[in-house]
Amino acid sequence: MSEFFPEHAGPFAQAASALEGKRIAVLGHVRPDGDCIGSQVAVTRILRQVFHVDAAAINQHPVPRACASFVGDTPFFEAGDVDLNGFDYAVSVDCADRSRFGSVVDQAFPEIALNVDHHISNTRYAAHNLVEAGSSATGELLAGIFLDNGYAIDPVTAQALYVGIATDTGQFRFASTTFKTFEICCHLLENGADAAQAAYELYEKESRAKLALLQRFLASFRYICDNRVCIGLIRQEDWDATAALKEDTEGLVDYARAIEGVDIGVLVEEKDGMVKGSFRSNDASFRVNELAKKFNGGGHACAAGFNPGMSVADLMPKLEAALESHLTKLAEIG
Repeated sequence: MSEFFPEHAGPFAQAASALEGKRIAVLGHVRPDGDCIGSQVAVTRILRQVFHVDAAAINQHPVPRACASFVGDTPFFEAGDVDLNGFDYAVSVDCADRSRFGSVVDQAFPEIALNVDHHISNTRYAAHNLVEAGSSATGELLAGIFLDNGYAIDPVTAQALYVGIATDTGQFRFASTTFKTFEICCHLLENGADAAQAAYELYEKESRAKLALLQRFLASFRYICDNRVCIGLIRQEDWDATAALKEDTEGLVDYARAIEGVDIGVLVEEKDGMVKGSFRSNDASFRVNELAKKFNGGGHACAAGFNPGMSVADLMPKLEAALESHLTKLAEIG
């Protein structure tokens, strides 16, 4: 068998072994996506099955509807439904920095024993940091580590890891998808992952509310920077009119990114007095994570999020100016 991540396999085993006999919280990020949920499920199960650790997955927000069937019998709790003081240590997955835990979880776990992630902006905040920015998903990194170490991967774990990879690669469409990605997925299928079932649960059970929200998002599109940037907006009235859930914005920004001639797609959403945003690009050279940093965010070179801490009215002129400046600077460099 190939060695997928030999530089991380040993350190993972050592860090996990040190947790034996402890009660461990496996943390993910707020508004979790498939890679976050899949990675939390996989690490929780491996810690319990291989290292005999009393582990449970904890997230500040609920498991998205599309991912609920992939949790299986894994202990998985919302932060408000469990005593966070009852854990000895925490492990984090798919979190670039501590703010991504959410305030409730962040305050409960001041020290993180192990941080496994694939974001280029990861701040290495744990005692042990296994970060691989070249990996398509945290699920890919974890799957490779588990395979390298020869861990027994049960069907629920295999499916969770496959879901993480499938979602973060946009169903294997993004440039981050490599030969290694497919090779690892082949091993996951051999261990019980079901690609057809994953695709059905993730992409073929859309709610009417999400489709109504999508209609409004598409109608909001504006093009700036000589049509190289497409910005879409979801306002409070859109949430009110459609009764959509927060998770229903998952994947919407890719509609802005996927338009011919557009280099950067942007989603700005306003809900309950809060404003959040996402950047997407087809090419890592556009380094949208650098854009996100200007608005209290971060992420990948092709995909990043931000929390600007200002109203939509205040944000939009600053956002447009930053996009203009960013593209001009990139043109000067290259």
